[in-house]
Amino acid sequence: MMKNNPMICDLETGVCGPAEEEEMEMIDFNSAKKAIDLYYVTDPICSHCWAIEPVLRRFKEQYGHYFHFHTVMGGLLEKWHDGPIDPANGIYKPADVAGHWREVGEYSRMPIDGSLMIDNPVQSSFPPSRVFKVIQKHHNHAMAYEYLRRAREALFAFNRNISEPSVMIDIVNQLGLDGEAIVKEAEQPSGQQLLNEDFNLARKLGVRGFPTVIIMNEENKGVKVVGGRPFDYYVTGLKQVLNEEDLQPKPQPSLSVLLEQEKLLFSKEIEVMYDLDKSEIQTLIEKELTPGSYEMKEILGERYFEKRK
Repeated sequence: MMKNNPMICDLETGVCGPAEEEEMEMIDFNSAKKAIDLYYVTDPICSHCWAIEPVLRRFKEQYGHYFHFHTVMGGLLEKWHDGPIDPANGIYKPADVAGHWREVGEYSRMPIDGSLMIDNPVQSSFPPSRVFKVIQKHHNHAMAYEYLRRAREALFAFNRNISEPSVMIDIVNQLGLDGEAIVKEAEQPSGQQLLNEDFNLARKLGVRGFPTVIIMNEENKGVKVVGGRPFDYYVTGLKQVLNEEDLQPKPQPSLSVLLEQEKLLFSKEIEVMYDLDKSEIQTLIEKELTPGSYEMKEILGERYFEKRK
């Protein structure tokens, strides 16, 4: 019998093809891919969450195949009241937020205007959080996460009050969804019930501040990363949870693909994604983006690039 012909079946072993396999052996398919969950506990009006967008995006792009990504709404501000909201940061009233936000924006280079907290302050982060949950329920996490991104752009960079129904409706409409219906549902008791589920999960995870990233394995053991950290910090945490040193990151997507996906990118986000200096951005743009496919604009001293519709 021709043993080297993969189309020939060996009558003695019962194997079609090469018969070098053991008759019976123990194998472990679980070791190749462990069940890892990443919980990102956040809030639509969390300035430090806006600041870590560049790092978190790259981490998801390059290492997202190692974990299941979950976004959890944490409930930063239910409403303003007479007492201190965040005395550690000197936050007693809405106007106190403006200066703090500007400092975060200048430090992170993810632009934050903040003046609306003086003129037309966000009264609560619960309404946009409920809209996130309703979109997540009826559509999917990816669509809800895109809404969260658009809401943060509107609030921090473009100074729009994302707790106002009209603004939330407009943002949802831009996603191709029915903004009026979704915002109306979010205002119902069922919308708050969805949000309460996230609050309960955040408490179980022991989260007290935002942003918090928790990477957990199937044995409910993991690492907690609180606040904004460098990219390598999250990679190290993932390695610890997986107990592996040799992780295989995916290559970064091309800039044209990334802009198509994200619609709008600030200079800092491109720098972090591709390990570039600010001075190198223009060269990359000219190399990878077709003229006429994007618009370059500037806000608060920072450039951003928007996919042309």
